[in-house]
Amino acid sequence: MLPSLKAAFALLSLLGLTSSMSLTTTASQRKLSEITKLVHNLQSRVQVPCNDSRVAQVTFTDRKLSEEELLCQAAMALMKVTRCKTDYEPFILNLQSLHGKMKCSLSNDNEIYLRHFLPELGNFTQGMYRRRGVSPGQ
Repeated sequence: MLPSLKAAFALLSLLGLTSSMSLTTTASQRKLSEITKLVHNLQSRVQVPCNDSRVAQVTFTDRKLSEEELLCQAAMALMKVTRCKTDYEPFILNLQSLHGKMKCSLSNDNEIYLRHFLPELGNFTQGMYRRRGVSPGQ
């Protein structure tokens, strides 16, 4: 009786652990998906709001930086867009929740137009979504 009780307890503990992990994964997956959809919605408009604004370039292909660091840099770049702030607030909130309270630095040496930044951000978050894909059973 005792071994079966131990096995049942271990199974319940494992089940509890995996279910809490899936909630975190699902929440981040939702945020990544929302960012990708926001990019698509803005790009499908006749004109991207404040598309001629220049923002710091984030090197999304830099493998030396963590995904969280790149998300932090993207949020910082979008925070500099003062015109059309309401259009970019959902991006900033989602990006901040994904990178947590990480502090990052961003150089303004290279700037690009917002209309070029958004597709790069969308591609990056879509790639993250695919890499983090929800495993079977979640």
